[in-house]
Amino acid sequence: MIGQIDVKIKKEQQEKEVVKGLVRQARRVLVEARSHRFPMDLFPDTITVDEAKVTVITRRFFWSSEVHGVDLKDVTNVFINTSPFFAQLVIVSKTFEENVIKISSMWMKDAVYVRRIIEGMRVMIHKEVDTAVYSRDELMAKLEELSVTDEAVD
Repeated sequence: MIGQIDVKIKKEQQEKEVVKGLVRQARRVLVEARSHRFPMDLFPDTITVDEAKVTVITRRFFWSSEVHGVDLKDVTNVFINTSPFFAQLVIVSKTFEENVIKISSMWMKDAVYVRRIIEGMRVMIHKEVDTAVYSRDELMAKLEELSVTDEAVD
């Protein structure tokens, strides 16, 4: 009887730690970027990447916006379409109704950086790495390391 109570208490403590880690992950924003249309963008689209999901807010007018959230585990691919001045970030999801979310008119460096972070987080999630054990700075450094490729050796 006492053994069963101890096991139950341990299980509850473990569950509390898991929930604590999940809450911490959901609150840590890794990167946020906005669209930039010329001459000025009064209603910029926003993409936010945290440790569990990608959130895209598409603004149309003062009171009109769409919010799309996609779990990183459901992201199947991330593309960048380029133009002379801007880039378009395209996120493909296996669960989203239309399967594609597009964020246009991003600065090229912002689109590349967001893509690198998303791809790094996808690898960590696939390998079941507990990112809650890292500080935000440590995690960002690891994600940047993951996304760097070695140059081909001739």
